[in-house]
Amino acid sequence: MKIVSIVGARPQFIKAAAISRVLRKRHTEFLVHTGQHYDSCMSSVFFEELGIPEPDINLGVGSGSHGKQTGAMLAGIEALLIDQRPDWTLVYGDTNSTLAGALAAAKLHIPVAHVEAGLRSFNRAMPEEINRVAADVLSNLLLCPSQIAIDNLAAEGISKHVYLVGDVMSDSLTYAATRSRKQSTILEQIGLRSGEYLLATVHRAENTDDEFRLRSVLHAFEDLGEALVFPVHPRTRKVIDRINYTPPDHIHLIGPVGYLNMVMLAQSARMILTDSGGLQKEAYWLKVPCITLREETEWVETVQVGWNIIAGTEKSRIIDAVQTFTPPAEHPPLYGDGQAAARCVVALENR
Repeated sequence: MKIVSIVGARPQFIKAAAISRVLRKRHTEFLVHTGQHYDSCMSSVFFEELGIPEPDINLGVGSGSHGKQTGAMLAGIEALLIDQRPDWTLVYGDTNSTLAGALAAAKLHIPVAHVEAGLRSFNRAMPEEINRVAADVLSNLLLCPSQIAIDNLAAEGISKHVYLVGDVMSDSLTYAATRSRKQSTILEQIGLRSGEYLLATVHRAENTDDEFRLRSVLHAFEDLGEALVFPVHPRTRKVIDRINYTPPDHIHLIGPVGYLNMVMLAQSARMILTDSGGLQKEAYWLKVPCITLREETEWVETVQVGWNIIAGTEKSRIIDAVQTFTPPAEHPPLYGDGQAAARCVVALENR
């Protein structure tokens, strides 16, 4: 088979790494990077660290409004698919790259496979929710990380060609956690020790585009008073610079980091505070308590088993969660056994 894989953002590089390693043993893959994430610490370093082959083409779309960015991707992907005529187009997650890839392929009658299908926050104000719902409707093969994802699709009338495969990010995390312990020196660079700091990430538009919400989160970080490492997303950096925010000494604002450094920071943290979906899962797999800086999560299982708390962005709720949260002793397995990538490839072959 010939598969065109569409990626554009750092969570997609992580997922694609796991599947590409299996896929390329038996099939031909043409890897397309839309250029949605273009900073080297959010793009090229991931390909190097995770052993992903260099993209066959980079569309270089860059940043922009949702319409402008998605439209540019759509035109570029359409031209590629006409030229390549693959058996499948493979899309990941819930970004604008996901939507553009699924839509371009569907209009050309090329089958679409969606990795991480069926996730729902039930918040249509999130652009990611629109992207994931549309991608699922357009897909011919829906590869789900959990039974809840399958149930979500069934509630929307989608029940054919739906497969429970587990989460491919688990495959990549297992690979990266071992390498990071051998190669990463990020803790020494910052001057911190394992278990003696919090790790935070804030990047979603709902938190960065609303200055009041972002200030509330930053003030919570300040009032917690303990060492906190905050790798700052370029979108967040623009707002922080605009409001002239200067952190106190215990808050370490650093630039985006590569995957191995990020995994090292995550597995060594006392607790993780994030609005990232991927980092919520990684926190769970690494057995690090997680505080979610949103009002909902797609990864509801992590909340149900008691390792993740939904705290939103109100300062008092964040502080209370960090100071009082103790996860249970039980840590049941979630999202598969590290063999999700192999199941995805088998599902493609069987269809």
